[in-house]
Amino acid sequence: MNKVINVLITGDTHLGGGRVKELALENSMTQLFGSFLKKIQQADLSITNFESPLIEDGNPILKTGPNINSPARTVEVLKRAGFNLLTLANNHIMDYDEEGLESTLRFCSKAGLETVGAGSNSEEAEQSYSCEIRGIRISVINIAENEFGTTKSESPGAHALDPVQNYYRIREASQNTDFVFVIVHGGHENYPLPSPRMKQTYRFFADAGADAVVGHHPHCYSGYEVYNDVPIFYSLGNFLFDKGKQTSSPWNEGYMVEFKIEENSLNFEVLPYIQNAKKAGLRRLGEDEKLRFENQISQLNDIIADDEELKNRFDEFCESSRNLYTSYIEPHSLRYLHALRNRGLFPSLMSKRKKRLLLNLTRCEAHRDVLLNILEP
Repeated sequence: MNKVINVLITGDTHLGGGRVKELALENSMTQLFGSFLKKIQQADLSITNFESPLIEDGNPILKTGPNINSPARTVEVLKRAGFNLLTLANNHIMDYDEEGLESTLRFCSKAGLETVGAGSNSEEAEQSYSCEIRGIRISVINIAENEFGTTKSESPGAHALDPVQNYYRIREASQNTDFVFVIVHGGHENYPLPSPRMKQTYRFFADAGADAVVGHHPHCYSGYEVYNDVPIFYSLGNFLFDKGKQTSSPWNEGYMVEFKIEENSLNFEVLPYIQNAKKAGLRRLGEDEKLRFENQISQLNDIIADDEELKNRFDEFCESSRNLYTSYIEPHSLRYLHALRNRGLFPSLMSKRKKRLLLNLTRCEAHRDVLLNILEP
């Protein structure tokens, strides 16, 4: 009897676009997952972040950024490949409103896939996934930074990042199970490092009782650290997310993590890959690519370990984003226009779209990190 329990966690999966969509509809597991198929199937618990709702015809919500979706039938390929659990707390799960979420939950259940991280209200969304494998009790808690899809009320949506409430959920899980995995969807797109705020928050989750913390969302991989014996991965990158002509960039690189539980100890192995490059699906790295990955991940880990250098890098990132964010918040008015508007002689120049943009910039933790940095006098 195998005493080692394997828990496999991957990054962002979107089955509704490009070559991946067609392969998923054809159930082409070998081409989609390549030599990793056996690894997924042999794990006791295989988890991926399902990035888009399962709905073909629906009404997209008003938001900033794209609304994405996947045909309902595509999810079946994940079950056939060996996945057990889909994390739904992400910034796209509510792209087609309550109808899209309900459809996703229905088709996942029909396919025999468990879900965590989203529900018809905040209480449901906050529920952890729990299972027992060979006498070991495991919990998975799934959280997303606050954009257009999170809920803190009776409305449907994803489990919101709220460190105080998250603390209580993690503490409860740690008291009732043997191992707690906290999976967080957050961070800065196309930036391969956590902000200082992210590092502080993920370490807080470790202090609260998480045995491992795993992040995704930036669409590129980041580094990791082991903090007080708790491994923290700041971004795994994309898992299966085809972006057409983009075939040779950080978008196409990522890694999954295989956690190994044995005699109440937790170890891990990093499994890097290339996804949807010149050929659709996953493939292992060649020798030169593997050496480059190891050097890159080592450099990222060194930066994460150094608080001062991590802050310096984030300052540089914010400076490179200054023009973009300034264009988001720059007021389109002058003192005279304010006076005219106060007298009802000039309409507001704040469009509904602009209001949605500003709401997202101030509500989402990653965007707010950048705003606070560039607005600092």
